[in-house]
Amino acid sequence: MRMRGPRRGYWCECWTETTTGHQGGPHLRASFDAYTAAQADRWVAIALRTISPALDTEASDEAWGWLYAERIQTRRALLRMEPCRVSVTHADTRITWTIRPVVFLPLADRQATELPACAHDFKPQ
Repeated sequence: MRMRGPRRGYWCECWTETTTGHQGGPHLRASFDAYTAAQADRWVAIALRTISPALDTEASDEAWGWLYAERIQTRRALLRMEPCRVSVTHADTRITWTIRPVVFLPLADRQATELPACAHDFKPQ
């Protein structure tokens, strides 16, 4: 999506971390730029529905509890531009989806076929 000016939206991330001791801290697994509250909470809902068959009973219950009872509260909070978090714990792994309101700037979108010249000046440490 090519933007012409700043645009409100939501930055969504999925993190995992072990709950039994420190093993490198949380790990970012996925990110998503959503332009509506519906897109943001749908991203989490699709992920939860996709993984729920592989979750243990307690984690599956947490996932379906959010899908059926708490999802509407998340959507309302997003419409008020409030950050949200959804977590489930499976065995010794906590999976957390975060959704934060942001303003996307028209610098370089993720689907650009050619990055601007300044992008090549950045050297990772």
